[in-house]
Amino acid sequence: MLKEIHGHIVNELQQNAKTDTVFVVAAVLFNLVVLGINWGVASEAARGRHTGQNDLILGLLIFGTVLINLFATRALLSGRSSRERLLLGLRKMYSDNGVDQYYDDTLIGTYHSRYTLFTMVLAVLGIIAIVVPLIARNMN
Repeated sequence: MLKEIHGHIVNELQQNAKTDTVFVVAAVLFNLVVLGINWGVASEAARGRHTGQNDLILGLLIFGTVLINLFATRALLSGRSSRERLLLGLRKMYSDNGVDQYYDDTLIGTYHSRYTLFTMVLAVLGIIAIVVPLIARNMN
């Protein structure tokens, strides 16, 4: 039974990693695409071809950028929490079976740091995707 539980926890950790990867990659790609679109829309306004349609597109994409980054951040925080609980359970299983000396406890802190860095990358890209086009739009 112990082998099945171990396998289940490992499978959950793998699924967690895949899900986190999807959210990070999707958010990064979205931010980069939005940066390009917003920059193009903002550049048109800066050239004097300002239209209400450009403002609407810019506003909607800024709103979308905020939402996507909030959702991705929430997913990462949830993933981090799940990973920590799974790893603590795995660590306890190893301890109960006398093989805990083979699992380095600092890994949990390392994973926590990695999630923090992923979140920071999303925040920086999101801010750039919003602020740079706004600056370009207002340069006349």
